[in-house]
Amino acid sequence: MRFPMGTKAVLLITTVGTAGAFQCSSFMKTQSSVRRSQHHSATDSPIATKKEYDEVLGSDFEVETVEKRKEKRRNLLYPKHVEVIEDFSHVVERMVDGVLLETGEKSWQPQDFLPDLTKENWVEEIKDLREQASQIPDELLIVLVGDMVTEEALPTYQTLLNTFEGCDDPTGTTDSAWARWSRGWTSEENRHGDLLNKYLYLGGRCDMRSIEVTIQHLITNGFDPGAEQDPYRGFVYTSFQERATKISHGNVGKLAGQNGDTNLQKICAKIAGDEGRHERAYQTFVKEILKRDPDGLLEVFGEMMRESISMPAELMTDGEDENLYDSFSAVAQKLGVYTAIDYADIIDHLVKTWDLANLSGLSAEAEQERDYLCRLPGRYRKLAERSMNRARKAAKDDIATHSFNWIYGRAV
Repeated sequence: MRFPMGTKAVLLITTVGTAGAFQCSSFMKTQSSVRRSQHHSATDSPIATKKEYDEVLGSDFEVETVEKRKEKRRNLLYPKHVEVIEDFSHVVERMVDGVLLETGEKSWQPQDFLPDLTKENWVEEIKDLREQASQIPDELLIVLVGDMVTEEALPTYQTLLNTFEGCDDPTGTTDSAWARWSRGWTSEENRHGDLLNKYLYLGGRCDMRSIEVTIQHLITNGFDPGAEQDPYRGFVYTSFQERATKISHGNVGKLAGQNGDTNLQKICAKIAGDEGRHERAYQTFVKEILKRDPDGLLEVFGEMMRESISMPAELMTDGEDENLYDSFSAVAQKLGVYTAIDYADIIDHLVKTWDLANLSGLSAEAEQERDYLCRLPGRYRKLAERSMNRARKAAKDDIATHSFNWIYGRAV
């Protein structure tokens, strides 16, 4: 048996009778025992001295050194923003209790929408699913796969959520309102990728290995939404993105129903419902920030709109097609699943939901930012319409298609 170098555990050989067994035991009682007072009683002496322990680990475990390291980690980039979000943690508590669904038996699960392979009629259920799935055109199938891949990159999104200062879950089981929201949100979102993945697998029309490769690449490549660890930027982004995801899933479901796949229609509607609840929660968080620091939020919102909102799957690739996201996005736009008009409409929705036009008590700089944001949806919509009109005109002259490995190289 080979053991990795540098392990903090020491292997002790214990002989019982004639048999030898490896036992993995802590070299010292606990690391904390080293940090405690040096006045140990005779009955509470460490297995090894601090000097011996330091020699093994090559580390300095002085209390002062450790505390300095911790203090350095506690230095915040956005102390005022953290103070603001901590001030409405009671609202987050309400979101945890009132927006998130109960976990376990009382919450919907992917299996509720899939054939039950333990039933006697499981073959008929799968046949029905595959028959309905066969009606989905390849263009819509591509958009569905892209949406599923985006959902399956959930580990990246939870990681990002835990970078927002003041909203993190430092231990993994922290009992703060923000940490419980993060874990609860993640647990609900986790069902989306699971359900769509299984639906596509059972449908039998996709190269699932190519899709799995794409998922792995996307998680490996990561994603930078431009939040910069700032909870203000983070919640503006999630307010926007949850609505965009709701729109996409909802439109895929409508098109699925029009093509005769009622199973997929129900699946997408259920997922869109989740995104809608999450959207409302994040937008409520921003409302609370605006009550306490309108100038700070408007500055952030304006900056993000000038930078534009990044889509979470922009770095997707199947290992061969480096422009896979652009091709997927073009198909989604062509079908009207998610378009530049939707982008403009989301900005308009946020401006109205947060009632920016009626904010008062703003600084001169914040007034300018507010005016910019209130004008932005109309300006962006005009730009989007011109862009889409040019794209439609070009499409009449150019019928170029793109082949996708997700569907065995078929072109759409």
